[in-house]
Amino acid sequence: MTASASDTAHRPRRSALYLPASNAKALAKARTLPCDVVVLDLEDAVAPEAKEEARAAAIAAVAEGGFGHREVAIRANGIDTEWGAADLAAIAGSQAAAVLVPKVNSPEDIARYDAALLGAAPQMQLWAMIETCESVGNLPRIAAMARTTRLSLWIMGTNDLAKEMRAQLTPCRTPFLPFLSMAVAAARAEGIAILDGVCNEFRDIDLFEAETRQGLMFGFDGKSLIHPAQIEPCNTVFSPSETDLAWAQAVIAAFALPENQGKGAIRVDGKMTELLHLEQARRLVEVAGLIQAMK
Repeated sequence: MTASASDTAHRPRRSALYLPASNAKALAKARTLPCDVVVLDLEDAVAPEAKEEARAAAIAAVAEGGFGHREVAIRANGIDTEWGAADLAAIAGSQAAAVLVPKVNSPEDIARYDAALLGAAPQMQLWAMIETCESVGNLPRIAAMARTTRLSLWIMGTNDLAKEMRAQLTPCRTPFLPFLSMAVAAARAEGIAILDGVCNEFRDIDLFEAETRQGLMFGFDGKSLIHPAQIEPCNTVFSPSETDLAWAQAVIAAFALPENQGKGAIRVDGKMTELLHLEQARRLVEVAGLIQAMK
């Protein structure tokens, strides 16, 4: 039985750092960084002449281990590129937690990638980049593939989407707001985890944090990153705050009172609180516990 979206959906993935697999120093440093996910990149960050060397380095790094609690994924080149088939075969035989595949357009693309992982370990996940105009029109259909394949997570690729749309990728991300909410809704409908796209500005941490909070507001589980300086602020934004946890614990305690048993709505701190809020509260406490356990 292969990994499914529901098997991995609750794992904390606040910060997912892309690192070029061709950079030995970056691979070594990744083992010491406080990110939740390390993505060893064979695609955009690697020059054509370095692709094969990067593939070998990524596979060797995963085999060597030492990444601790960090989930390690390898981003392959597209299946129709000259490197794609070899990437997928190598990753399928590796100990990576997931393969991240680029420029998925349709359910048929997911099926092809899933077939390429037929011989992989059951726990290996299939992650997909949502970064093309065609994919935006097929979000529910692509998400539905999680029912029958290894698909368990999406990452937004806003840079590539901006390129295809010929849109401006400004700090407010106005042209992309509908697509961000559509992607989150489609992912949630099928139990798929979903990460926000990268922020290209790593020197202006205030700007980065504002974009990260925007992603949290949309409902993303975390954010993909391009620089280690982005990790700590990203982890902070996507971790339940003390205020959040105090509210969650108050809601859980209130619903546990004998006089509130069987009720669908009660008052907590003077506010009407329903069972849906109880579910949210339990989720916050669970996430906080998982984050603490990783430390």
